[in-house]
This record gives sequence, C-alpha cells and structure tokens, in this order.
Amino acid sequence: MKTFGSLRAVDGLSLSVPAGAFYAFLGPNGAGKSTTLSMLTGVLEASAGEIRILGQDLRDDPIAVKAQVGIVPEELTLFERLTGWQQLIFSGRVYGLSDTVAAKRAKELLKLTGLEGREHDEIAGYSKGMRRRLAIGAALVHAPRVVFLDEPFEGIDVIAAGVVRELLQELGRRGVTVLLTTHVLAIADRLATHAGIIAAGRMLAEGSVEALKARYERDTLEAVFESLIEVPRAPEQSLSFYGHAED
Repeated sequence: MKTFGSLRAVDGLSLSVPAGAFYAFLGPNGAGKSTTLSMLTGVLEASAGEIRILGQDLRDDPIAVKAQVGIVPEELTLFERLTGWQQLIFSGRVYGLSDTVAAKRAKELLKLTGLEGREHDEIAGYSKGMRRRLAIGAALVHAPRVVFLDEPFEGIDVIAAGVVRELLQELGRRGVTVLLTTHVLAIADRLATHAGIIAAGRMLAEGSVEALKARYERDTLEAVFESLIEVPRAPEQSLSFYGHAED
C-alpha cells in the first residue's frame, strides 16, 4: 500500500511475478503503475505491506536486493555530458565491476543496442531512441536477475522500438525476470508470458496471458484489458464544426 495524505495511490495490491516471467503490468494513466514500480525499486517506501524480490525482503537489505536488479525509469537518468561508452563504464563501476569486466560488457551491450559507432559521442546529442537503448544497456551491465522497465517504448520511433523489443526478447531467452509497464498493448501481447491489470491502485486480474485470455474469453491481452477497463470512445458526431460556417 502507498498513501499520500488521504490519497491511496496503491491500495491492497498483491503482485506475484514468477521467476523468469515476462510480466506486463498494465493499467490506465493514474492507476498506480509507476508508484508501484517506485516501491519495488526502493525509490518510495511502502506505507504498509511487504516487498520481496528474489526471496529477499527489500526493507531488510535494500543494497543486496538492488545489486541484482536493473531499472529503466520512464524519465531517463543519464549523464548528458558523458559519452555512451563512459555511461556504461560508470554504471558498471557503480555495481562493483572492474574496469576490464565493465569494458568487455560495454562492448557487447553497444553491439546489442545498435549503438556501435556512436559510443564516443556525448549523450546530449543522442536521439530519444538512442537514449532509451543506452539506458537499457546501463541497466543490464551488471547482469541483473530482475529488470524493471517503466514505459520503455514511450516517445521512440519504430526502428528504436524494434531494437528494444529484440533486447527484451533476449532477456527472456536468458531467463531474466522482466516487469514492464506499457500503454502499447500489442507489444505486451507479443512479449508477455504473464500480466497484471490494475485500476485505481487495485489489482483487477493477474495470471499467465493464456489463462487471462481463457478466463475472459478474449483472443488478445488488449481485448482482456478493454473488457476490464472502460476505454473512452469519441462521440459518434464529434467535430461537427468541420465544413460549417460559424456565426
């Protein structure tokens, strides 16, 4: 649970993510997704309840938990005056990697993220898609067992989205547990093995994607979402002023 004064941003939420799952955490704007991720990653302290990651209580030993976790927030936290290479090395050193190991992993991550050839450019000159890919690389440099991504497809073009999607698929093949929030439900449908759908800080439905489709008799995760969340529709006769003179 997380409260801000009288507001319950997250209310009695129970979240269970199997090891190695690709978990899509879905809900409309203001549902409590980012607040939940902030609690799971130790940015915010829960007002009540327990958070266990990889069997460890986050409150008991937050440093040990965070050492096994990678985080890509929606608002990226990159050092703009560093180069892409320097950012990856810095991130590796923060997690205790030697210069040699950090450099070896940085080279592999630059290739995997499609940033080879731009690694010595300042991040300030990177596009949104390049920054997003670099941020994912920085979150993976210490080989975390769990990765949290908040809206990784936000504001990036089709090419960058394709690279990010391939990166996430590679994490799945490596057995990494991934939890992401996204409004791009078609991508969630393509990648996720499990999903949780929330609204007003409460869990509406959770389980494997196939089980959710069967339970709600829908063919896609997007259709399951729409059966649980009232999606606003434009009025049938909207924009009536087009083609008409105003008095």
